[in-house]
Parts: sequence; C-alpha cells; structure tokens
Amino acid sequence: MVTPAAWLTRNAVECLPEEELAQRLEAAERESRPLRVKLGIDPTAPDIHLGFTVVLQKLREFQDLGHTVVLIVGDYTARVGDPSGRSSTRPLLSAAEIEANARTYQEQAFTVLDSDRVEVRRNSEWLDMPAEELFALARTTTVARILERDDFAKRHSVRAPISILELLYPLLQGYDSVAVRADIELGGTDQTFNLLLGRDVQRAYRQPEQVILTMPILPGLDGRQKMSKSSNNYVGVAEAPAEIYGKTLSLPDGALGVWYELLLGEEVATRDGPREAKRTLARRLVERFAGSEAACAAEAAFDRVHVRHEAPEEVEEVSFSVRGAEPVHLPALLARAFGVSSSEARRLLSQGGVRIDGTPVGGEALDVSPETVDGRVLQLGKRRFARVRMEDGGAVMGREPA
Repeated sequence: MVTPAAWLTRNAVECLPEEELAQRLEAAERESRPLRVKLGIDPTAPDIHLGFTVVLQKLREFQDLGHTVVLIVGDYTARVGDPSGRSSTRPLLSAAEIEANARTYQEQAFTVLDSDRVEVRRNSEWLDMPAEELFALARTTTVARILERDDFAKRHSVRAPISILELLYPLLQGYDSVAVRADIELGGTDQTFNLLLGRDVQRAYRQPEQVILTMPILPGLDGRQKMSKSSNNYVGVAEAPAEIYGKTLSLPDGALGVWYELLLGEEVATRDGPREAKRTLARRLVERFAGSEAACAAEAAFDRVHVRHEAPEEVEEVSFSVRGAEPVHLPALLARAFGVSSSEARRLLSQGGVRIDGTPVGGEALDVSPETVDGRVLQLGKRRFARVRMEDGGAVMGREPA
C-alpha cells in the first residue's frame, strides 16, 4: 500500500528534509489537524499558464487528503519582482496592473483547486510593515547567505546590477511563511533557495520550520526553455479553447513525454504516434479548462482549417476603402486586417504565406482588383483569417512607396 507521503512525493524533485513530510502527515492524522500547505504566486502577468498548474495540481492532491491550501497572492512582492532565474532586474508594474492580475490569478487557480478548501491571502496584509519590523526581518540573514543564490552569484560575478529590493525578496517570501504559519511550502525547482531560506526565517521567529516540496519545471512550447510569458512559449489556462488546442499541437515531439507526465500524470501510449498523442493531449487540456463540448469544437475547428484547409466557420470582418476601380494594395490590406507592418506583409507575400479563399497569392501580386478580395477570406499564415468587405468612395488607404 502506498503511503500518503510516497503518493505526494512520487513526481516531485525534492522533499526537504526528506523524512519530515511523513512525520508531519502522521502527526496531523493523530491530532486531526490539517496541515497548512503554502504556495505564493506573484501576479506579474494577466494569466496563469500550464507551468503553474504543475504545482497547483500537487496542491490539489494535498486538498484531497484533507489539508488546507494557503494561496498567497503576492500583491506586495510583485512590486519587488522575484529574481529567480533572472539575469536582470524585472520591470516594475503599476499598482493597477498588479491588482487586475491578482483578481485573474485567483479565479484561474480555482480551475485546478477546490475553492471551498483554499485560504486566499495577500501578502500586503503583513508586508506593509513598520520599518522596525523590516529591520528585524533583515537581521535574520546575511548578504553572504543571499549571494549564495545561483542567479545572484552569476550576476554579481559579471558586475550586473542587483538592487537592494531584489536582495530582500527571498526574505519577504520567507516572512510569508511566518505570517501564515506554513507547515509545507511548494514551488518549482527554481524556487529552492527561497523555500530553504523560508525555513531559516521561521526558525528566527521561533516557528516550526516548513517542509519543502519542489516540482519539475514544465518546458514551454519550444520544448527547451521554461514556460513563461516573457519567452512567449506558454499556453494560458484562460485562453480560448481553439488557442489551447492549436498551441498544444505545435509542441515538439521530444517534449511530449514530460508534458504527459507533468500535466496528465501518465506516460504517452506506446500505440500512438506523436501526432495522435498530441491530439489526445490537446483534447484533454481543453476539457480540463473549458469542458468536453469546447474540446470537441476546438478539435473540429482545427481539422477544418489545418486538415481540410477550409476557412473557420466564424471569421472576423474587416472593411477596406478605395475609390472606384482603384486596385487594392495587398500590403496595406494585410496591415489593416492583421496589424502587421507593410514590410512584414511584403515578406509574407514573397514567402507564399498569404491566401485568398484558400488560394496562395504570388509574391509579385502587390495590387489586385477590388473584386478579387471583396467578400473573400484573407488568410495570413496558418491561423489568422479575416473576411474583406470593400467600401467604395472612402478615403484612400495610404500606399507605401514602391
């Protein structure tokens, strides 16, 4: 029989100290006291992506065993910026941006967590502290200890700037554990230093030290780098079902195994080739965040466009004006329809990346008659479509010099 500790650590990277999780779980059962399992998320972007759900799913397993999840929305630490994995200082966000992101983070976390068994806290509750309390927190460690952190050490060695605020960040995260009396804290492997320092801070405040559980990092859509917004290699849990489905199918074959393991908790079926395995993965991810009906619709829409090479059932319309029978300048039309520059439009035309009603447009065809495009579907690349409606007598769209 698998013990609760073995079940919870089966796909984790590290559990530190290794023997303490089993001891805490046994003590909690004896005392009928649920453990307090902490995760902090800084709302530095509008959406949670699939990488976050790896840790959220582990939190859900703790919930299913009867323990309390403490989700800390880092509305105060977001003003500092987590330096984990960074080679430079993070850009500052406004208070309004942080607040907007905090609301969406909480909503999206509940796509994985049971909202009835979550204690949601914002660390502005305790980090908006008097200077005397901040000084006491700063005394719990040393600069030498902070500079042991790998990303700080690398930046220091090449004389890259490190702000005083960044040096404080691990201490502020550690104080979160003090404020909520965390028994366990979860995070990705890039958070190991911060989580361990949290134990030091708890000890300084005469609290029992938290157990640390680190989870693997999900690679992004490039199959190599960590999934992140800044690398634009992410799938957001709140994205449209068609986007989740299509993005998942773009995953390199080599990353399929780790995505199956971390997102589905299983291995890729040996009977399935990469193409079918990706379709299965894409369907199940859309089902998880949008339901089975949305998954079927996303798959049907993808097949319509990318398998049968037909236009989507619903296509956004764009109007374009010329005078009389003047020709339509395609680079200007593409710029209007898809927001690309005229030079980018020319490049895509020359590469065969533009179609009208499914027919490729030659790179030399920069000007066409209004009848050629009026009412027809303009396609840019594989996934961008617009139906053109010509308007006669309006202002002439500016043409770029030949």
